[in-house]
Amino acid sequence: MSTPRLKAGIFVRATIRRAQVAGASAFVVRKGAEEAGAIILKVARLDGTVLVLNQVRGAKGELVWAQPLGGWSDETRASDWCDRQVKFDPDLWILEIEDRQGRAFVDEEIV
Repeated sequence: MSTPRLKAGIFVRATIRRAQVAGASAFVVRKGAEEAGAIILKVARLDGTVLVLNQVRGAKGELVWAQPLGGWSDETRASDWCDRQVKFDPDLWILEIEDRQGRAFVDEEIV
């Protein structure tokens, strides 16, 4: 049995608040479906590098964050990837976090 999942809108707002409390900035780049839209996180270290994360199911069915670009990338490559994903999923959320330390502010594992 899988763990219940927060509604996308609630998750996004909570993540923004967590980032703000820790001294980082976070904002919605693209608003998706409030109830169940998929979420992409773009973590920008403000040095031109970005880490893109998207939620996937792990081997045991748990939610984890995957690095579809294989780790830190440049902004152009990250934006191009996100644009392609939006074409496949119009309900998609994109949340950008600006943090010099590169923190994602998620509890799930990043793989």
